Amino acid sequence: MTDTRVQDLIGLLDEKVVVTDPDILAGYRQDWARDPDAGTPLAVVRARSTDDVAAVMRWATTHSVPVVPRGAGSGLSGGATAVDGGIVLSTENMRAITVDPVTRTAVVQPGLLNAEVKAAAAEHGLWYPPDPSSFEMCSIGGNAATNAGGLCCVKYGVTTDYILGLEVVLADGVVVRLGGARLKDSAGLSLTKLFVGSEGVLGVITEVTLRLIPAQPPASTVVATFAELSDATDAILAITRSLRPAMLEFMDRTSVNAVEDAMNMGLDRDAAAMLVARSDSPGAHRTEETGIMATACTEAGAAEVFVTDDPDEGEAFAAARRFAIPAVERTGSLLLEDVGVPLPALADLVQGIEKIADARQVTVAVIAHAGDGNTHPLIVFDPEDRDMEERAHQAFGEIMTLAISLGGTITGEHGVGRLKKAWLPDQVGDDVMELTRRIKNALDPAGILNPGAVL
Repeated sequence: MTDTRVQDLIGLLDEKVVVTDPDILAGYRQDWARDPDAGTPLAVVRARSTDDVAAVMRWATTHSVPVVPRGAGSGLSGGATAVDGGIVLSTENMRAITVDPVTRTAVVQPGLLNAEVKAAAAEHGLWYPPDPSSFEMCSIGGNAATNAGGLCCVKYGVTTDYILGLEVVLADGVVVRLGGARLKDSAGLSLTKLFVGSEGVLGVITEVTLRLIPAQPPASTVVATFAELSDATDAILAITRSLRPAMLEFMDRTSVNAVEDAMNMGLDRDAAAMLVARSDSPGAHRTEETGIMATACTEAGAAEVFVTDDPDEGEAFAAARRFAIPAVERTGSLLLEDVGVPLPALADLVQGIEKIADARQVTVAVIAHAGDGNTHPLIVFDPEDRDMEERAHQAFGEIMTLAISLGGTITGEHGVGRLKKAWLPDQVGDDVMELTRRIKNALDPAGILNPGAVL
């Protein structure tokens, strides 16, 4: 029998919006992080509008029911993990977009995919730069909630750099508008930025106003392979010391081989590391920059350096890098990291991860947005082997501790979620944790928004 509270919710909304079928609920219990501690919700609400979201939050406040906001479910930190007896509030059906080419802005509902926003902008000769590797499957709402990054962010910035305004539903159902289609706005506190990256613990984002820029210029691509990891990190520092590339990505031997198994591109299986770099500067500057990057790789000891101006050829290597996580996942279950360090510490991080993998006797594939020091160690384990799984979790924690010790962060773009919150105090300190709790308590005094995430 359906819970009477859920019957009340159905009465407020619609039985097509409020889902209670157990088979469907099962698909909403976890995001891509596959948190093993996921609970079973009372219902899933597939909101159609801001009014739907506000109604859910008023109902949840009245009945003291926890609410977990969810976008496309592509999150990698357990930020959208369901809790027992709660509601999963999905924004997947909120998909409207309006592009204004005069102001170079787009007003977007949260369910639209990143790739769809890019396509809509491109129809007007414009571009939305943030490009997570999962851009074809991740939603703008999720991108805003985690402050997602991506491959080109070394030059163009991350999600927060393109958010001008938000519509947010607070825990008690109050709807607020923050910012708007203004390129400059210093009125009041920077509340828009407060909600970007807040992972659904402060409010539910129901609309985003995005800044767009002119279409990306043609790019040239440099691909280099290295026999030693240290040579690759030396090349990264040499490149970033000289210029800001449009892309600078790193793949280690394990990830290269996983991608080659899946895509059969002819990648060098013996290489310890591969870099994929791009310049999209205009005209002769692009040629100059690719020359600088190629020389930096050669002088660092690259085994092979390849330069191409062919956009399709260059995109093939970018696609290989984007496919690295799914490719590695084919070899076993994954614990996905997202640690970042200041660039001078990148070599110490990569080499330290290698030592942790050896000590724990687990495979750790490393890919990275190398130009900004954001690495994604992928810890591979067999879930049927309890001892290996335990060693994988030990490695997971040790990698975060290593990143913190190097002046880094436990997450550069995926969010803290539920899987990393135990290490957050070690990074930010007790005073910042207390300040975070004060903000959370002020906006959500009943603690019903995404409980268990971040704090």
